[in-house]
Amino acid sequence: MSDSPSDKPASRPHYLQTVAVQPELDIASGFASFSPATHRGSTVVFRNLAELRAQGDGTTTYWRYGLHATPTSEALCQHLALIEGARHTLLLPSGLAAISLVYFALLKSGDDVLVPHNVYGPNRDHGEWLARDYGVSVRYYDPMDVAGMAAMIRPETRLIWMESPGSVTMEVADTDAIVAAAQARGVLTAIDNTWSGGVYFRPFDKGIDISVQALTKYQSGGSDVLMGAVMTRDDALHDRLRRTRMLMGWGVSADDCHLVLRGLPSLPVRLAAHDRGAREVAEWLHQRPEVARVLHPALPDCPGHANWRRDFTGATGLFAIILRARYSRRQVDAFVEALQLFAIGWSWGGAHSLAVPYHVQGMRPAGTWPPAGWQDTGELVRLYIGLEDTRDLIADLRQAMEAKLGAA
Repeated sequence: MSDSPSDKPASRPHYLQTVAVQPELDIASGFASFSPATHRGSTVVFRNLAELRAQGDGTTTYWRYGLHATPTSEALCQHLALIEGARHTLLLPSGLAAISLVYFALLKSGDDVLVPHNVYGPNRDHGEWLARDYGVSVRYYDPMDVAGMAAMIRPETRLIWMESPGSVTMEVADTDAIVAAAQARGVLTAIDNTWSGGVYFRPFDKGIDISVQALTKYQSGGSDVLMGAVMTRDDALHDRLRRTRMLMGWGVSADDCHLVLRGLPSLPVRLAAHDRGAREVAEWLHQRPEVARVLHPALPDCPGHANWRRDFTGATGLFAIILRARYSRRQVDAFVEALQLFAIGWSWGGAHSLAVPYHVQGMRPAGTWPPAGWQDTGELVRLYIGLEDTRDLIADLRQAMEAKLGAA
């Protein structure tokens, strides 16, 4: 039964239903905490029509619609930009969505993009989709052969992707030389900087135009959030990316932004712990007779180790090992499945260690395998070192090797 005008108390000017929708609250001011407020909202309300009509004209803030920005997402954008040395950040629903934004904002039919052959697989898949269905030329270069890459640049080349270290095989490219070659021809550069967490490599100090991060990884740190970011220093480039994101209707939830914001204060500390643990495990593996090579950027066996020493201030928890050629793929799979503390799964960046076997030859685009200088014929296993005690992780690796790979 609804209330009637006669039911209204004298002190209450509205009916109950209206009060339920529009309560007049009196919350004391002066509350402060370390956690930014989580603003959930699709509709943004304005004090008057002039304020509404001013949105988007460049003279005011851009609180226009919750999809585009809220104070919570803006806090995350600014925090990420400060960490990585950017001016602008755009948030996307995943790391792959961030990669997609760069493609859609910068390329059209007839344009050309150069992609390293060791790039993150979904990035390669996205580029090939654009080539197949949208008339964009996608060509692959060896990231360790900058002269060869520079010779590939055409008048229609609009973008050069970098990923350093490379996905799975961990090559550390000479980004200085790649950027110099691109700038000499007026070509934009973008890098997937997820491995460094935006902490151990500063892309904008190197002249790179765009940095892409999968915030799903280290920034979240909990293996429970999907989000990506595209960062820039150039205002015009940011505006081009921002407009494309708006037209595509990409957005992120305030609750997910809160979870990533909660992880950022501990990001440098967690990365340092991953770095220490991964180096300890990698150095132990380097001595194992079952292992042919350890592909960890901080170890001399890794391609581009000198570039890592020059450009990076640390390493993180992800690296790979190549097992001796005498072990079959079936034996390597059995080794991975015998691990007890390493879960089997993609992604990384959380507290839990992971292991995944890869058949690298099947991952590369036709005609790009083997890359110049690649000598290995053994199977590869990518390892992610979480925050467990390294003594336990090493013991787990030892028991799985002895049980499934046998004595050397």
